[in-house]
Amino acid sequence: MEFAYAFKRASQVDALADRTNLSFSPDLKREPTFFSGELEKSVAFREAISALHAVVTSDLRFKPKDKSVYKAWAAQQELVDYAQVAGQRASAQSRVKALTEELQGLWTQSRQRMSTFYRARDAYFKHLYDRDREAWIVLDPVITVHPDEVFFECFSQDESSYGRLGASYEVFKNVGEFACGTTNIDYSHALYNEFQKIRSYKTTRFEVDPSGFQVQTEREDDFEEKKIDLPDSWVRGFLQVSSAMSLPARHVTLSPTDIANICFILRRHKEHKGPRSMRWVLTPGKPVRIVFEPWNIVLDCPRSIYQGTEAEELRTWGRRRILILERLIPLAQGFTVHLLGQGLPSFYVADLGHMSFTLGLSGWTANDWSTAGNFDLLAPRGASDDFTKRRVFEALKKKWLATPETLAAELGLPTAAVLGALGAWTQAGRAMFDVVKNVYRARELSREPLPMSKLRFANEREEHATRFLAAGAVTTRTEAAGAGTRLTGTVKDGKSAHTPDLVVDADARIVKATCSCNFFKHNKLFKGPCEHMLALRMHEATKVGFVT
Repeated sequence: MEFAYAFKRASQVDALADRTNLSFSPDLKREPTFFSGELEKSVAFREAISALHAVVTSDLRFKPKDKSVYKAWAAQQELVDYAQVAGQRASAQSRVKALTEELQGLWTQSRQRMSTFYRARDAYFKHLYDRDREAWIVLDPVITVHPDEVFFECFSQDESSYGRLGASYEVFKNVGEFACGTTNIDYSHALYNEFQKIRSYKTTRFEVDPSGFQVQTEREDDFEEKKIDLPDSWVRGFLQVSSAMSLPARHVTLSPTDIANICFILRRHKEHKGPRSMRWVLTPGKPVRIVFEPWNIVLDCPRSIYQGTEAEELRTWGRRRILILERLIPLAQGFTVHLLGQGLPSFYVADLGHMSFTLGLSGWTANDWSTAGNFDLLAPRGASDDFTKRRVFEALKKKWLATPETLAAELGLPTAAVLGALGAWTQAGRAMFDVVKNVYRARELSREPLPMSKLRFANEREEHATRFLAAGAVTTRTEAAGAGTRLTGTVKDGKSAHTPDLVVDADARIVKATCSCNFFKHNKLFKGPCEHMLALRMHEATKVGFVT
């Protein structure tokens, strides 16, 4: 998916003896978006933006050691051995080689069938990372100016970690004129080193440069144009993470000391076998307890009392990504952890006073946001007609941020219809959910509408669910389940008939589900709902009057 940018100049950092000027160059092909102000919390901003950089450069995928020198030495030793026992081993070696080639062919065929796109994406990122690091860094920066704050968003290289830094206007002083909107900024790796020079005794000026928008269009030759072919996974990851943030979660409040203890344990110990998980023991009215496996180290958090209503234990994996938060511990007033469920994503929100830093982690490092999460499938699927969608988006764009209830009251629409419209705009890349303030925000990821024909179905399950509906192969039954609704029924899949059973909350989000199909038996909800659950929910949505 190709994106074209035009910058008046490269972003710059001017570090002088008494002041520092941070000037980001925005994309001039988008609607004018600019901001200018002096940083009052300069050191806190330096540490927070550095933590965001740590998210961008994070890559915890397995990297095999370079054994080329050893293999060259081993090959020489094998030649000596073969010279001595060539007659005895020639036949066996020939058979081993033939079997190895056959096995390699089978593995190659399997990889081509199962992960062609995934391998191409990895090669793409590795090429940029190794040969043109600055171009690789340019893939991620997205900055949004809103009436209440300025925030940055980014992804890690392995696409399993999401970072968001929000800075309210109290972080700045002498704020000049600003224009709300979203833009890409020209950002290079060298800027990170310049950020480290920010000091409290210097005046630091921060601006998203508005001067480029004042240049006449006939001088386009003065602009620096860049075209970047982004993988679909990068775009889809941005869409998935907002859907995950809108899902129901268990909320755990931790003190900075607790996060420091977590990082200390992870630094002191290195696991050599599984399970490599953090087990959260949540008991209402009692301190949160975290068990680190496989060592079974218990960390009690006496200052963090769990406020939930049900006792449960949840496991999260990919825990070493939490070390990204180390730099924020001295500045944080507290941390809020949002746990979606066993093996599902988690969000760590650092309260930095007038700033907030959100670290979103997928279920485990290899389970990245774009290919294995499918959290949009767990989000509300009730959608609205095009006219209602436009009304909802226009109302949101007018306010820039709002709750679904506020928009529903203003437009005179049911909250479920507004949620359906907001979910559609979120998946179209034109809105996002802010887990810190629990509001939806207008945030247009690209200048042109995203090609939803390429992004609509990230997997075959939702496409199959749509076919079940078209074929009339779905029957449903409903009953009350607490504050939500339980859906049961039958989905005819060829000669088989499956019986999905799911519970949705008052906002039409799946909170529990089971099915008799093999996909659910093997994956539970770690990879999202199966096609039969989706068909059941879509069928019920059409019965109550919403188009899916």
